[in-house]
Amino acid sequence: MSDRRSENSSGDEPSSSSSIPDEVWERFIRDSERDIRKSAPKEPSARARQVAERLKGQPEPAGWRTGPAWQEMNGRAARRRKVWAVIGLPVAVAVAVVAMRPSLIPGDPFGSAAAHTDSAASRLPDETAAPTAPPSAVAARTPTLAHPFAGSPALRWADGEAGIVLPKATALGSIPKDRVELALQQTKKLLVDANLNPEVVAGAHPDAALAVLDPKQPRMLEELDTALRHPSKAHDPLSLFSRFDPEDVMPAGKVVKTRGRITFAKGKFEGVAVHADYTFVYPVVPVDGSGEVTRTIVRRVIDTELPDPARYQVTPGRLTLVSYNEDAGNSACDIDDGFLHPQFPSQAPTGSAAPSGPSVDPYDRSRKIGDGPEGCGRVSRT
Repeated sequence: MSDRRSENSSGDEPSSSSSIPDEVWERFIRDSERDIRKSAPKEPSARARQVAERLKGQPEPAGWRTGPAWQEMNGRAARRRKVWAVIGLPVAVAVAVVAMRPSLIPGDPFGSAAAHTDSAASRLPDETAAPTAPPSAVAARTPTLAHPFAGSPALRWADGEAGIVLPKATALGSIPKDRVELALQQTKKLLVDANLNPEVVAGAHPDAALAVLDPKQPRMLEELDTALRHPSKAHDPLSLFSRFDPEDVMPAGKVVKTRGRITFAKGKFEGVAVHADYTFVYPVVPVDGSGEVTRTIVRRVIDTELPDPARYQVTPGRLTLVSYNEDAGNSACDIDDGFLHPQFPSQAPTGSAAPSGPSVDPYDRSRKIGDGPEGCGRVSRT
């Protein structure tokens, strides 16, 4: 399902991983063709949750060395869009065809050994500009513990942090190159800890991510701390951090696929403004030991700025979080406990929200984040 949530900053401005237990692998190998057919997809669901807290206006910051670090905003706007994606029947049928796991059949009669080898897929060049179309269709294949990205466009994406490639830092007028480099590196630290740190993904506190944010930005760290300690519909940590309940699921291997880009420009606070747009693909298995694999796709668009400490009352070297948006595919619509809750192909949709509206491709990075149906909709693939 697709969970699409977008959330901007509070509006204030400046003045890899767990391993698979042996018993899971053993059960995986023991699965018979009959068991696998039984667990073939039955219109799995996906959800999109989107919480938008958008800046309604950006008042001019306080003057030179005067006033508060950030001015207050005239209120906040919040809305939630949920897209509960359902893999269509034609795709589900195609998945069922390959659910026999041909890699377990002697001789590999379908010739899938090479096709299913994740490392054999050529990596795509780094993304240097906004895509103009979604990724091409990929042959439907059932993901497994050995090949968790089978049947996914992310198979050819970079692994983890290798996918976060920083542009070459250059001076921005009077802003020196080293400050630009610092802004880029700090934003990368935020992205890595919030989305790729195995401990954080398993629910741990994102200390390194929070450490790059300016404690002088009013309410920001306080609101994030509230969301992490007491998650709710109004205070949701998923708007900035990728988190799964370790009592529910565990990673299917050590790789999270990553694709996106970072750009920089001179900011409105006489500093370095950084724009990051990344999609992360998480393969997971349930903790019940079934070995069934599914994927959750999370896209994040984050804007940060490293303001000029000579002009504004800020902490030198710390980032201002200007805005942040999230769009997640394959997570239950109606659960607000601060964790992503993937649906597995063998599971029927759960929760009170029913799939509705047009489907959304969670791998489509050409789509403006936030676009899509209101309510609990559908995604076309996971």
